[in-house]
This record gives sequence, C-alpha cells and structure tokens, in this order.
Amino acid sequence: MARRPRLDMTGYHHVVNRGVARSNIFTSSSDKDKFLQILCKVCKLYDIIVHDYCLMGNHYHLLLETKQENLSLLMRQVNSYYAIYFNKKENRVGHLWQGRFRSWYV
Repeated sequence: MARRPRLDMTGYHHVVNRGVARSNIFTSSSDKDKFLQILCKVCKLYDIIVHDYCLMGNHYHLLLETKQENLSLLMRQVNSYYAIYFNKKENRVGHLWQGRFRSWYV
C-alpha cells in the first residue's frame, strides 16, 4: 500500500523522529550540540525558522516555520548528516532512524 503524500505547505510544522528500535540517538550533550549545529546550518540554507525544539534521549521534536515548500528537503539533510556523524562516532553501521520523520501542520 502506498504512503500518503506528505504535507509540505508553507507555515508551521511539528516534526518528530525517533531512533531505530527506540534506541538512543543522543548519548551525550555533544551529540545534542552537533544535531543543533547541523539543524541551524541547514535551516539557514533553506530559509526555515526554528521556533522551538526538544531533544530527548531517543527522539526529537521540532517546531519549524517554512516559507517555501521545502520541509522534506531540510529534514532529509538534517537526518542524513546527523546519522553519518553518529554512526562514525559510535563506530556503528545501519539505520539510525526508525523511519521517515513524522510531521503535523500546525
């Protein structure tokens, strides 16, 4: 069965993603700092505003404001750059994320 298309409209989005098998994706405060660095860098590239965030041990929540229909592009880069960083740091291979990010239009 095909997935429903993602809502990629301009406006506010609540975005969530979790580690595969609910495993930790942030094992130290430096991991959280690196995630935020990646997020800020990519948000500047795509002209997206981060209004709020919450980084938990095995998942994150973001409140983002998009001015163009580019949420999926942003999240693809953020998730892939962080997964590359985390896998190298932890000397692991394979998927870091449980699946596609989830988002709700606010």
